[in-house]
Amino acid sequence: MTLREDTFRRPDGGEGVYGVVDKPDYALVVPLDGDRLGLVEQYRYPLGLRRWEFPQGTAPDRAALPPDELAARELREETGLRAGTLTYLGLIDVAPGLSSQRGRAFLATDLTAGEPAREDTEADMRFAWVTRAEFERRARAGEVTDAQSLAAWTLFLLHSS
Repeated sequence: MTLREDTFRRPDGGEGVYGVVDKPDYALVVPLDGDRLGLVEQYRYPLGLRRWEFPQGTAPDRAALPPDELAARELREETGLRAGTLTYLGLIDVAPGLSSQRGRAFLATDLTAGEPAREDTEADMRFAWVTRAEFERRARAGEVTDAQSLAAWTLFLLHSS
């Protein structure tokens, strides 16, 4: 991750400054098994809270990894699941007024269970299946607040309609 400040000229001719966070692109996976969705819960240091979200992550050491391969890797690493089918749902810009980071969301189906291979920073991560209704209840109750997960849910609903 890098942080930079860019000076730029606005359309009216005035100058401005943008603070920009550059981070590698990420992949997010919506695991779907019938009516069940797979979620992971982990501690999010900037918030000081544990949060439920869809499996997601980056591979800074493998920046050239195709998005679908990154998605399969993150799913396997965080949950142990392997997807028989990965369907592209869409592009998510994390915070376009602040960060250059972009994400690609995928739907994972035809799942096979296995053992997760979590990174050290994910050692306390938990995995759980929830029904679609339970996911929506958690989102309404403020228990799922991850913007990328909520955006991916919207892309999933658009894909499903």
